[in-house]
Amino acid sequence: MIIRSIKTRIFQEGEALSDFITDYFQKLPKRSVIVVTSKIVALAERRTAVAENAQTKEKLIRRESDLAIPTKYAWLTVKDGMVMASAGIDESNANGKLILLPKDSFKTAHNLRNTLRQRYSVRHLGILITDSRIVPLRAGVTGIALGYAGFPGIKDYRGTPDIFGRKFKFSRTNIADGLAAAAVLVMGEGNEQQPLAIIERSPVEFCNRVNRAELRIDIQEDMYRPLFSKLPKH
Repeated sequence: MIIRSIKTRIFQEGEALSDFITDYFQKLPKRSVIVVTSKIVALAERRTAVAENAQTKEKLIRRESDLAIPTKYAWLTVKDGMVMASAGIDESNANGKLILLPKDSFKTAHNLRNTLRQRYSVRHLGILITDSRIVPLRAGVTGIALGYAGFPGIKDYRGTPDIFGRKFKFSRTNIADGLAAAAVLVMGEGNEQQPLAIIERSPVEFCNRVNRAELRIDIQEDMYRPLFSKLPKH
């Protein structure tokens, strides 16, 4: 697998996302995956806000979250079926504003894929919209997939034999988040100014439809449910 990040100019709020992307790709290799950071998707959608003080920022985080718990450093939140800090609201590289998450990353990925497939005359193409997340008890952030199109986000090994013939009962590989983590590592988190990347020779099976719920686990079935049940209710 080859991942190449793309250094760009600064994306302006309200710009057309597809036009921005095509400025940096003369052609697309066959069977490639285009990675787009969620920040420029949100800017294209004008998903920004100005926080006058801590109280207005708190209201915004609560409004954007399904669950919001204050912690020492940030808000522990659940949004769109994912655990993240402060509902994904970001102040870095935002020029004084707050940048929210995109409204519907799966829909954006689907529409962007259709546009780019037509523009570049390619059949197999994946789109991956990424953000960063923290993992419990681990320092640093890693990439996560907010939405994707053109490939399944999960590979299911359940019912298939391992190398000794024993059938897997639980094993599934999270392809979407795995690609996101690798791509975000290359794209960077600071002032690298690399909001785009392209992945070639990725281990994905291309398709036209994806199941946006395939990576989600109901909180009642989640292994970490005992931790959530001990959180104070707000």
